[in-house]
Amino acid sequence: MEQNKILEGGLYKNIMLFFLPIWFGTFFQQLYNTVDAVVVGNFVGKAALAAVGGPTGTIINLLVNFFVGVSSGAGVVIAMYYGSRDIENTDKAIHTAVAISIAGGLILMAIGIPFSPVFLEWMGTPADILEQATVYIRIYFFGSVFNLIYNIGSGILRAMGDSKKPLYFLIVASIVNIVLDIVFVIFMDMGVAGVGYATIIAQFASAVLVILTLKGLPEDIRLINSKIRLNRSMCGEIFKIGIPNGIQSIAFSISNIAIVSSINAFGTDTVAAWTAFGKIDAMFWMTVGSFGIATTTFVGQNFGARNFDRVKKSVRACNVLSIAAALILTLIMLTCYPFLYRIFTQDAAVIEIGATMVKVMVPLYFTFTFIENFSGAMRGVGHSIAPTILTIMGICVFRVIWIAFVLPMNNTLITAIISYPISWSLTATIFTIYYMSGIWFKKSVQKRFGETI
Repeated sequence: MEQNKILEGGLYKNIMLFFLPIWFGTFFQQLYNTVDAVVVGNFVGKAALAAVGGPTGTIINLLVNFFVGVSSGAGVVIAMYYGSRDIENTDKAIHTAVAISIAGGLILMAIGIPFSPVFLEWMGTPADILEQATVYIRIYFFGSVFNLIYNIGSGILRAMGDSKKPLYFLIVASIVNIVLDIVFVIFMDMGVAGVGYATIIAQFASAVLVILTLKGLPEDIRLINSKIRLNRSMCGEIFKIGIPNGIQSIAFSISNIAIVSSINAFGTDTVAAWTAFGKIDAMFWMTVGSFGIATTTFVGQNFGARNFDRVKKSVRACNVLSIAAALILTLIMLTCYPFLYRIFTQDAAVIEIGATMVKVMVPLYFTFTFIENFSGAMRGVGHSIAPTILTIMGICVFRVIWIAFVLPMNNTLITAIISYPISWSLTATIFTIYYMSGIWFKKSVQKRFGETI
């Protein structure tokens, strides 16, 4: 097994070399999601735009991100074993992770397809978009297996230091999705169904590429069909780290459902503005998320290799880089939002509502970088319960309480969405205090290596 730059060399340069393919890959993933919104917003209408975002996006995140979160434990486990050059357990973790992705995708189909209309009605989805939203979300869930195979397979490759191939796969998927969006929606007039079919076909293409790559790994760790199974002991290791991540994803989604449900009450224009805003601010989230993946991978491999000093230096470097990127993106969004909104819609009312969203939420984006990187570091050493509790309490529970008790006292859009920056700032402060205490690191070293530091 060849060494990679995660374990040696200059950190800032190597983090950026690892980060950039992840970022560009996420960019292309967001690109084809954004193209979905652009095409339906301009060629079908604002009701269709609201149908492929807003409530449908929240439900998809609730279910899909839970399984992706659970399976993310595989990335941490693989990074540790790969960093320590434990080939046998690396191989076992890879095959178990793929089995989890298949099983998780089938469960998502079984839940998402029949119950989507119920979920949408629970969220108070406006009546004029309910039918279109149901069509779109059912098609999306039909492709769940492909979605999870790609996400988990890419996580496996990144855990071993390869962040380039997932980028190439997403470029292919983006091209497929964009072309099919144009064909299905503009030329074949299939509406939101066309967008849904384009998405799952693109996900299928990326899943196939991931599987072929895993089959082409070095002989001692390559994917072999007959070895794909849910190994009990490895599932235990993966779930111990991943289940807290999955629970956190559910908590995030539930808090977002509370907010989106309150936004739905303001009407279709507001839902459309929120959908477009979600596509615009995806640039920030994909950036901070990519740095979070870099943090977890660098920390996980170096922790497994017992390079403890490099673990802490990796977190520091990721923080510096991600904060700088966040501030640049904040400036861009605050100055360019009118143009950005017009990419999705020319409706003046929607754009005006969107301007309010940008001004309230964007200035404090940078605070979330501390949450992402510190939690990524803790999960990278297998310390996953504490960051989950901190995130759930500081962000998710806070938002639900805010919507339940503060919003009714002043039922406005600003009151609803200001819960986001307040919760980020609160949770970032708590994470910083806990990270600086070093408790998380000492416990992880004691537990994995039996040492006291």
